[in-house]
Amino acid sequence: MNLGVKTTLFNFKIMRQKFPEFEDVQIAYNRIEPYVKKTPVLTSSSVNEILGCSVYFKCENFQKVGAFKFRGASNAVLSLSEKELKKGVATHSSGNHAAALALAAKNAGVPSYIVMPENAPEIKKKAVAGYGAEIIFCEPTLEARELNLKDVIDKTGATFVHPYDNFYVIAGQGTAVMDLIEEIGNPDVMMCPVGGGGLLSGTSIATKMLAPNCRIIAGEPDEANDAWKSFTTGEFHPSVNPKTIADGLLTSLGELTFPIIQKNVDEIITVSEALIIQAMRLIWERMKIIIEPSSAVPVAAILKDPNKFAGKRVGLIISGGNVDLEKLPF
Repeated sequence: MNLGVKTTLFNFKIMRQKFPEFEDVQIAYNRIEPYVKKTPVLTSSSVNEILGCSVYFKCENFQKVGAFKFRGASNAVLSLSEKELKKGVATHSSGNHAAALALAAKNAGVPSYIVMPENAPEIKKKAVAGYGAEIIFCEPTLEARELNLKDVIDKTGATFVHPYDNFYVIAGQGTAVMDLIEEIGNPDVMMCPVGGGGLLSGTSIATKMLAPNCRIIAGEPDEANDAWKSFTTGEFHPSVNPKTIADGLLTSLGELTFPIIQKNVDEIITVSEALIIQAMRLIWERMKIIIEPSSAVPVAAILKDPNKFAGKRVGLIISGGNVDLEKLPF
């Protein structure tokens, strides 16, 4: 496979990885079906008129824990061996993955250990605790998170489930597209946001098989555009000091997600903070549903370049709806 990237330690490692394929997404779909919601696909004539295209919103903001993350977390937990399950699962996260993994573990009847920064929002702490996870608090630095997670795994033997750069997580995220295409048929364009790339990777794998002529386009904030840099240059660029309201899109691409995106995705469009807020408000006002800023990013991409989407049928994954109602941007 020609990934179009320089020969570095990072790329040596990814070349040895096994990448999920559409068959793995199908297996994930059947595995997690008893646990996940079949979320609705919504449309809005007024939004279509404003955007100049027909958009079909796959509303993962209505998924359990309020985000698509529950799909991947469930698939990862349910893929473990009986021996691994007994020791539980662990991760470090202050976001949707923490709650998703905690609930997936609870459903499987196994322990979960979540390393969270002390300054994580109280609502997220309560959600993770409410799903039965054991929370280990740490200082709000990546080094502290990783050191505490290592300590937890050394003590418990729990399996680390990465938020996005995990074979089974990626396969699980691709299941949302299977539902969407089954309901609306083949769109001209498939869209979602990109941060670490788990959702985009899974989406691209499923779309390429089910709708091979469909263009796959992701949205990313201008102020956290590492995926765009990596995609356009063919060289891995880490996320450095991102500053965006779309707090779910702050992470770098991973060893699995980067080459999958390079292979399958057609374009990444970056958008301003002002457009993200405009898009978020548009969906709240016109569709009467709560979406988080990260979910608004692909909508903002359409607002930025409407001619690219004019008259087309667009499938769009609304990634989540977890927002702090005390800190709305409008």
